[in-house]
Amino acid sequence: MPTSANNRATTLPGKYYTDQEIYKRESEKIFSREWIYVGREAAVKEAGDFFIHSQEGERIIIVRGGDGGLRAFFDLCRHRGTGLCSTDEGRFGKYITCPYHAWSYALDGKLVSTPNMDETEGFQKEDYPLKSVACRTLLGAVFINLCEDPLDFETLFTPLAEKFRPWGIADLRLAHQIEYDIAANWKLIIQNYSECYHCPTVHPALNELSPFRATANDLEEGPLLGGPMEITRPGGGMTTTGERCAAHLPGLEGADLQRAYYYLVFPNMLVSLQPDFVLVHRLTRRGPARSMVTCEWLYHPDAISGTDFDPGPAVEFWDETNRQDWEICERSQRGVSSRAYTPGPYSSLETMLPVIDNHYLTAMS
Repeated sequence: MPTSANNRATTLPGKYYTDQEIYKRESEKIFSREWIYVGREAAVKEAGDFFIHSQEGERIIIVRGGDGGLRAFFDLCRHRGTGLCSTDEGRFGKYITCPYHAWSYALDGKLVSTPNMDETEGFQKEDYPLKSVACRTLLGAVFINLCEDPLDFETLFTPLAEKFRPWGIADLRLAHQIEYDIAANWKLIIQNYSECYHCPTVHPALNELSPFRATANDLEEGPLLGGPMEITRPGGGMTTTGERCAAHLPGLEGADLQRAYYYLVFPNMLVSLQPDFVLVHRLTRRGPARSMVTCEWLYHPDAISGTDFDPGPAVEFWDETNRQDWEICERSQRGVSSRAYTPGPYSSLETMLPVIDNHYLTAMS
């Protein structure tokens, strides 16, 4: 962890946000080994439903099997490597069929049909299933891991499941989604998310509803990091009106009714737990200085089905907050790219950032 001459933790050197070789090393050490959040399980409800997740130059098929389970496969035929999917989402029929020579696979990846291959000596269909990718679900979210021997998902994420259980996230449904294209390194985005030192200047509306000093961290090591902030107005919400857009989530009680919680699930998932909804940011790298963020507003089905349901005030509030963050992250990207940039000391209000940096550097070692 970088430190200044007086042993205070400092920001990372500029190369960590700009260098192509470091970006490639992140691909190898982090994004090909860690569990990566790729989308909501509800996006693939029925057998054959699928979507494509692009990562590290790979296209991964996430598909609902005939047995109801989710599976992930590399998007390539075992014959000559042809891509199987012509769209990024949709529904397969009974089989996944290659458009080149019509090799067909069951939804569990088994090769079941190979036209005119019966005369090929020694060929056995069971030797050529689709190449699978480790895939798990938790709280309605889908995670994949490109590593051949990934870290045990349950060991890593059981604390997350217990921590988030009162919000009933698996039962929530997507009410709105926005995708953002940001000219900034992914680490600047998660660092910005993980501190509120900037809130009085960058987010005056947010700071009025939830003051920057009314914050704490209750997860301070490992891949799950963050904590709560108090909501000032009794019964209020983080919206343009200061009121909630729905009744509080049914599993919440006590102090949780008056707090918002903000967590980083390293490396690419940001979870904002509100009294009446859950906001999830899914981060995808597109280069050393470019990131995509998909923001998902999740509400209880009973709220969404209500005739007077309107998530607009929450969407507008967080869209404005997001855009304020992205602008400042892009400014930071320009700054750390300068030859004049040198690491600066972290504030006492940024205690989570050295922890994130240390976790990142450990993963990169």
